[in-house]
Parts: sequence; structure tokens; C-alpha cells
Amino acid sequence: MNKKLYVGNLSSEATEEELRFNFSQAGTVLSVSLIKDRMTGLNKGFGFVEMETEEGARKAIESFNGGELHGKVIVVSEAKPPKDRPAGGGFGRGPGRPGGRRY
Repeated sequence: MNKKLYVGNLSSEATEEELRFNFSQAGTVLSVSLIKDRMTGLNKGFGFVEMETEEGARKAIESFNGGELHGKVIVVSEAKPPKDRPAGGGFGRGPGRPGGRRY
């Protein structure tokens, strides 16, 4: 099992500090990361918690998946590895495409 957990359906009021506090009840938390909107600075409703042990990760999933935080039912599951993306992303400008796509 992966020790990194996905935490979804979070309220924009959720903080990294409260996630660290809550998840520490299941085991030692190595890191917490909320994904934030660049424009507003508000969290996008999901993040990641890395537990020290697989046992702690399992316990956190059992304890918090389907639980409530700030009035929302949260989802806690094993994080999936990031997908490899080709250089330049999708549409628009990027390496090797100085003018971007034209339609």
C-alpha cells in the first residue's frame, strides 16, 4: 500500500494544520499538501497526506473516509501516482510549438 493518501471533497475552509492534527490520530504524518487555486489562493477541495507507515495510512482510510469536515463528507483513499504528461501540455504554446496550434 502507498503511504500517500488522497483527501477529496474538502471545504475551502479546510487547512493543512487541521488535516495534520486529524490524521495524526491514525499515525505519524510526514507531510500535508492542499492544492490551491493560483488566482484566489483558496484550496481546490482536495489534497494529499503522507503517512509514515502503511499501517497508519490504512488506519487513516478506515477512520476518515466518509467522515465529515466542515459539513462535507470527505473521501480518503490511496493516492495514485501522477500520470506522465508530454512536454508542452495540451493546447497553446509550449516547447517545440512556438506559435501554438492554429485552427
